[in-house]
Amino acid sequence: MLSIQHITKLYGQQRALDDVTLTIGKGETVGLLGPNGAGKSTLMKIITCYIPPTSGTAIVCGHSIEDDAMGVRRSIGYLPEHNPLYVDMYVREFLLFAAGIQGVKHPARRIEELVVELGLTPEADKKISQLSKGYRQRVGIAQALIHDPKILILDEPTTGLDPNQLEEIHEVIRNVSKEKVVLLSTHIMQEVTAMCNRAVIINHGKIVSDHLMSNVTAEELTTRFHQLTGEK
Repeated sequence: MLSIQHITKLYGQQRALDDVTLTIGKGETVGLLGPNGAGKSTLMKIITCYIPPTSGTAIVCGHSIEDDAMGVRRSIGYLPEHNPLYVDMYVREFLLFAAGIQGVKHPARRIEELVVELGLTPEADKKISQLSKGYRQRVGIAQALIHDPKILILDEPTTGLDPNQLEEIHEVIRNVSKEKVVLLSTHIMQEVTAMCNRAVIINHGKIVSDHLMSNVTAEELTTRFHQLTGEK
């Protein structure tokens, strides 16, 4: 489903990504775990064709980021770290706008499916500016899912949420991951143990560890993370 092959990204002399290779298959929810500045967002921006790599490539559902950017984008739903919402629009209005961009057939039906699936029903008739951070994140996830992509990429999807909102978003992502490949980034260990079946640790632009969660305890993964990144 997603094959990242020897991707390197340079900003001048800075090596933001260093020969990153990673394959993610159907049914996997992968947590890309690393400290701030490790290269998580850069990798996601390259996969989504937002920025080009310096070298290397990625294949997304058979589409190359070099030769078929539109095919890649049609296969991916993407929620950046800074949720790009038009806050003066109403929830359904915004989702209709997103559906139009993606060329969704039967957009009204798809919007109602997502409103129910993501628990947006109580807030669906409000302006986005009136929503809590947790509900704004749900709207962001809804726009990423509006075209029913095969792969969902979420960059720090729970930043700034309170404990109740955290658990709600965890549940949303767990439900979505039953039918999608999900790649999410975080620097919080609990995020990975709560939502993912695979943990990939990245530090200084390199993948330094890759574990199935079934093969490692949360305590072992935490110890490994601290040893590899120096994070406390």
